[in-house]
Amino acid sequence: MTELLCRLFIKDKNNVKSPEVRRAYGTLASVTGIVLNIILAAGKFTVGTIFGAISLQADGINNISDAGSQIISLISFKMSSKPADREHPFGHARIEYVASMIVSIIVLLIGWNLFSESVGKIFDGGSKVTFSWIMIIVLSVSVLVKLWLCMFNRKLSKKINSAVMKATAVDSLSDAAATFAVLCAMLIFKFTGADIDAYMGAAVAVIIMIAGIKILNEAKNSILGERPSPETVEAIKSIVSEYGDALGMHDLVVHNYGPGRIIATMHVEVDGSKDIFVSHDMIDTIEKRLNSQLGIQSTIHMDPIVTNDELVDGMKKKTRELVKSVDTRLDIHDFRFVHGNTHTNLIFDVSAPYEVGYTDEQIKDMIDQKVKELDPSYFVVITIDRS
Repeated sequence: MTELLCRLFIKDKNNVKSPEVRRAYGTLASVTGIVLNIILAAGKFTVGTIFGAISLQADGINNISDAGSQIISLISFKMSSKPADREHPFGHARIEYVASMIVSIIVLLIGWNLFSESVGKIFDGGSKVTFSWIMIIVLSVSVLVKLWLCMFNRKLSKKINSAVMKATAVDSLSDAAATFAVLCAMLIFKFTGADIDAYMGAAVAVIIMIAGIKILNEAKNSILGERPSPETVEAIKSIVSEYGDALGMHDLVVHNYGPGRIIATMHVEVDGSKDIFVSHDMIDTIEKRLNSQLGIQSTIHMDPIVTNDELVDGMKKKTRELVKSVDTRLDIHDFRFVHGNTHTNLIFDVSAPYEVGYTDEQIKDMIDQKVKELDPSYFVVITIDRS
């Protein structure tokens, strides 16, 4: 069904890097969600009101909030497709993260209101429910529709890497779970006479709020900035490693300005004795391939290193061993060995993952002590790299 809808309503559906195609996917997902959620809300609220089921009414109100969220998503896709301008040189794609945060806040407010109403009913002695098989039919159809919407949005989110669609998929799955819980409550009431409608309404509200918190957390992380995915890092490394004259890569920083707006900077080590124009041509080629194959706009700093000096190579090896004796997770790069008459400078960067518990100064002091034990005339000039 998903592929059929994409073929019918999206031209050039495989060109997912195009802002227009992304907007078409967003429009399709949003309109589909709006229509289905309004139909479900109308059915649930009507049936819930007729038979006095607060949990069913609550579930219907939740569908109304979902329709409102889809409208926000629709607006965000339209805004995110706007091209870059003077005030926003990196484009407007991050508006999707803002929209996802707005969706999460709406979900949390709806969940809290439903929870408060359900708890009030519990203390008032519960709701007065009249069982009907119509409620069971409406709830069963709703579960199936919400499960389909979850799979639909999940597939589209993977296709175009959309945070909003991913959030909508999570929301749809939580809706399906909440509706299934209401369905179970109705069946329990039918066969045992136990009226747990208000309790189930509170449970539905809690499920809704948990989903809202998850969406809010993901949106917050995207806006603050996250480390690049392992897949992105490996894809970059794979392209760089294809060039034999690229002797090493470090200081990789990836900035994500929204789907299709990724900018990366990195250092690539080259043989300092080789023709600089040849090395520069290789760097240009790598930058072009990163853009054409991964859609990443990159800037690469070329680091010339000494490769044919036994003294420098030996000191680099010894220094790496000393650094790793402090913590095996540490490593070095950009090593330079500056020999003098009275003292010798060892200049290098230390890659220190955030998981290493020492402060930058503690790491420097411990390495300095290790190097001094090797030779008191050695002085270290260290830059700590936490990226």
